[in-house]
Amino acid sequence: MLGFEVMAGLTGLLAALGAAETVAHRRALRRIPTRVHVNGTRGKSSVVRLIASGLRAGGKTTCAKTTGTLARFIFPDGKEVPVFRPARANVIEQVRIVRTAAHNDAEALVIECMALQPALQWLSEARMVRATHGVITNARPDHLDVMGPGEVDVARALAGMVPVGGVLYTAERDHLGVFAEACDDRGTRLVAVDADDVAAIGKKDLAGFAYTEHPDNLALALKVCGDLGVDRATALRGMWAAPPDPGAMTTHAVDFFGRQLRFVNGFAANDPESTEQIWRMMLARHADVDRRVALFNCRADRGDRSRQLGQACASWPGIDHLVLMGTGTYQFARAAIERGFPPAKVTYCEAMPVDRLFETMVGLSGRATLVMGMGNIGGLGLDVVRFFKNREPPAALEVA
Repeated sequence: MLGFEVMAGLTGLLAALGAAETVAHRRALRRIPTRVHVNGTRGKSSVVRLIASGLRAGGKTTCAKTTGTLARFIFPDGKEVPVFRPARANVIEQVRIVRTAAHNDAEALVIECMALQPALQWLSEARMVRATHGVITNARPDHLDVMGPGEVDVARALAGMVPVGGVLYTAERDHLGVFAEACDDRGTRLVAVDADDVAAIGKKDLAGFAYTEHPDNLALALKVCGDLGVDRATALRGMWAAPPDPGAMTTHAVDFFGRQLRFVNGFAANDPESTEQIWRMMLARHADVDRRVALFNCRADRGDRSRQLGQACASWPGIDHLVLMGTGTYQFARAAIERGFPPAKVTYCEAMPVDRLFETMVGLSGRATLVMGMGNIGGLGLDVVRFFKNREPPAALEVA
């Protein structure tokens, strides 16, 4: 049975979309021949930006909307504006986004799915976006309180936005069968980005980005752009030139009286699998440091996520210090310590302002220290990124 909150949300949405509004919305949808609806656990905002910038480079009038770190509407000329929200985020705003894209004579709209509840994911696709092309980046164990209890349940929830009679692209491999079943049910063609597609992404392809882009995301976006008529080289040039999402993974090097802190913004990765991948990647990339600090931004309203990450990081290699910021840090700490992480290596910075947090990092640092931010970009996460970014020399910005 649907929970009370979901039922209330459905009732409110259906009431808001009255008969006249539905007719106007369908008319706006018909004015946009290509509608790309992007969903998944990790990388949604990045893939939206990649696809949209690739299509723009190919000469297609393209609008885009991201929901992740900061909700943004991107016009055909690449200009970005914040998405106005008079109250809390609500999937009904997708109707307004479609209308705005149609008003700008968009040939294509690339839009991030903002629903978590499985029923609302279906509603967002079937009533609001009606995608010609669906994209599911991956299915990993996150938001298990809403989409769980297990990883396969997350895949089934995401499958709610598979379009009817369209095309679905995905880089997910472990749960591909779930998406294949949904595609069969809805008469949709499934295009799987496999290991060979990812292996075809070379170092030169990734070197063009001023931040760390994941090969899976790039392979997925290039596949969509290629099928929509934009050749690989043109799409890549557009992707390289486009500004990244505020949550994109960048490195900021700060020299503090002879102590170098290399801060990596990995806050956008917050499921155990993705987070461990980037931690290990950064350990290899910054092998010359003499201290490694895992900085986790916790949220009291994301207790399940804190417990999952705490349990996972207890077995990661190379953590010299575990620093916990935000709220509800005790949930993370308890999970990590129960799995054997040394309590003496845990530093609590509950609700600590950013300047004091920086002083704490300095106190834990050595000659050269890797500080990896993870867990949540919300709350103080973005403020921490800005703090480090604003204190590095202009020439020090590098690819993470």
